[in-house]
Amino acid sequence: MANETVLRRYEGNPIIVPQQIRGVNSVFNSAVVPFKGAYAGVFRCDEQDRSMTLHPGFSKDGIHWDISPERINLVCDDPEIATHGYGYDPRVIPLDGTYYVCWCNNYHGPTIGLARTDDFQTYYQMENMLPPYNRNGVLFPRKIGGKYAMLHRPSDRGHTPFGDMYYAESPDLMHWGKQRFVFGTRGGWQSTKVGPGPVPIETPEGWLCFYHGVLTSCNGFVYSFGACLLDLEQPWKCLYRTRPYLLAPTEPYERSGDVPNVTFPCAAIVFPDKTVWIYYGCADTCTGLAIGNLDEIIAFTKENSF
Repeated sequence: MANETVLRRYEGNPIIVPQQIRGVNSVFNSAVVPFKGAYAGVFRCDEQDRSMTLHPGFSKDGIHWDISPERINLVCDDPEIATHGYGYDPRVIPLDGTYYVCWCNNYHGPTIGLARTDDFQTYYQMENMLPPYNRNGVLFPRKIGGKYAMLHRPSDRGHTPFGDMYYAESPDLMHWGKQRFVFGTRGGWQSTKVGPGPVPIETPEGWLCFYHGVLTSCNGFVYSFGACLLDLEQPWKCLYRTRPYLLAPTEPYERSGDVPNVTFPCAAIVFPDKTVWIYYGCADTCTGLAIGNLDEIIAFTKENSF
């Protein structure tokens, strides 16, 4: 269920289903941003041969989407890294007047790929951000202490039955260091692994981050998500972190799918009236939308912290 004090599901959920896109088995764990008075996004589309690819999409209202059946066009001059081996769980980050895309790429194992785009048509692939193995990464939307910054979760070759969240920074989006532990697993819904979700949201109270947590039940993994507040200038320092989840899989489209019992956030938009839209993957099959208020989410996070 959603924690009804702060989040509600959009009544038209799921907002994106695979039947909308020719040749696609599933569409989920995707990222969207406001773009030129409307919306653009990068969508994880698992093809009918079950390859994992990234596709561009556009929308006038952020709910009804036109998603290309063709994968994004990655341009890269370096054949050593010019690969789209994996294409899953993207995040889109407005930064330095352009848009950066982080995703789980394949370079001798899962790692964090990076590309930039100005038009969501052509994407210039850059150096992979981290060595294998890593499955979740997201950039901060501004430099911190003069450096680019990111959150990430190291992994392994398998389905990663563990995972803590880390911080790293870079002078140039190529050389990454200052690795700092942010936080690890706790009891209940986040007892197996945790990892970063949408682009961190800067607030006077700190960086508001939605993050996924996983528990291992007798029937397998269950993915829910909560929120945390990180220090603005030292984001590896967690100020508050929700003990209860914000949203967990209870609806039929979240419980039943290619991977049952998954609610996985990858994008969040804050509107001028402080309404927050959170886009999340449902059972690794379709895409849902949860809606809340920024101040209420922050208050809930502070009042219900470990």
